[in-house]
Amino acid sequence: MAASQSVDTLISARWIVPVVPTGQVLEDCSLAVDQGRIVAIVPQAEARKRFSAREHVELPRHLLVPGLINAHGHAGMTLLRGFADDQPLQRWLEDHIWPAESHWVDADFVYDGSQLAMAEMIRSGTTCFADMYFFPDQVARAAQQAGMRAQITAPVLDFPTAWAQNAEEYISKALAVHDDFRSSDLITVGFGPHAPYTVSDEPLKRIAILAEELQVPIQIHLHETAFEVQQALQQSGKRPIERLQALNLLSPLTQCIHMTQVDQLDIQILAQTGAHVVHCPESNLKLASGFCPVDQLLKADINVALGTDGAASNNDLDLLGEMRTAALLAKGVAGDAAALDAHAALRMATLYGARAMGEEEQIGSLEPGKLADLTAVAVDSLEATPLFDPVSHLVYTNCSRDVSHVWVKGKALLRDRKLLTLNEREIRQKAEDWKTKIASQKKSTIQ
Repeated sequence: MAASQSVDTLISARWIVPVVPTGQVLEDCSLAVDQGRIVAIVPQAEARKRFSAREHVELPRHLLVPGLINAHGHAGMTLLRGFADDQPLQRWLEDHIWPAESHWVDADFVYDGSQLAMAEMIRSGTTCFADMYFFPDQVARAAQQAGMRAQITAPVLDFPTAWAQNAEEYISKALAVHDDFRSSDLITVGFGPHAPYTVSDEPLKRIAILAEELQVPIQIHLHETAFEVQQALQQSGKRPIERLQALNLLSPLTQCIHMTQVDQLDIQILAQTGAHVVHCPESNLKLASGFCPVDQLLKADINVALGTDGAASNNDLDLLGEMRTAALLAKGVAGDAAALDAHAALRMATLYGARAMGEEEQIGSLEPGKLADLTAVAVDSLEATPLFDPVSHLVYTNCSRDVSHVWVKGKALLRDRKLLTLNEREIRQKAEDWKTKIASQKKSTIQ
């Protein structure tokens, strides 16, 4: 009899959804992990004979899926959750968020807010997130300490903030952060030009060249509101996406955030350039920004990932909830109940996010050889009964609080709902301290 293969971890679950192949749901199987990578997915009886595991995690009432990928957010802004609700985008930004940021944002604010964001994301099944915010070195440091995977796109604007004074300094600091984390196996650093209306042509052209040379991502808020598009047309006669194409900013390295204002020309440009779209449905709904036509984009073979945006405009970082909203909204916008079915919504939150980040060969699906970024969700609650289809349950039932286990590269970050790499008590206390300071300043301003 052949000797069993030694592995680090064996995870046996009631259901496993590998995402690749599409639509597959495996029952009563085990996933073997060794040295941070998936070795095999086999029936449980075979796994017991084939593998000798140093740890065997048995999840008889759970669904195991790839770790969720939140493809757009502003982690530090979690400390501004609920700070300025029920405002249209421009008023929300110019009258509330930007003034608050100018007063409070520093390295400590961003680090503490990022820890709070990561605790929430891990507890709702996210293993990888994309971030665009000031002091990106602090976001990267916090993510690396927590063991989370992160794509950091350092912000670039034409005007001064607490992080930099002008576009040249933003880009210089972005390059420095890239160099600091270039050897990290968890952190990728690229460029985050905020939006076409806050960044002029020359910085955008330089970013396009640098991103191509370094092969790093670009994230940009694009076509977020009708006003943005109308203003660009009045000023230049071009839609914002046309301008970015002319500046060579659009490529498979580019992630276009929001895209709620889309016509056939926009779809053609996205398809031609290979740029990705990141859909943030709940933030768009809350700010009344518009509706991304997800079904049209997918049918045009445009990759569409899923993001929560920041907690200041959402107000949570729950990607499972975002999947449900995305699926329901896609049906309403398309006028088709079959649009964005449950499996497609899960792909947006996993494989398509990995594809947008250029990480599809490493994460986003459960396949032998890929990194073991995993999320387990208990699906035996009263609210989950009866359960006919585990993927339907995952997408259409509010189950983020049933996330029980999370692994990144085979390392457990959450076990039985307990955070293992972050101190929940300290994070709560720091968040309360910031709330007291911010609320006091806001009250004095009003008076």
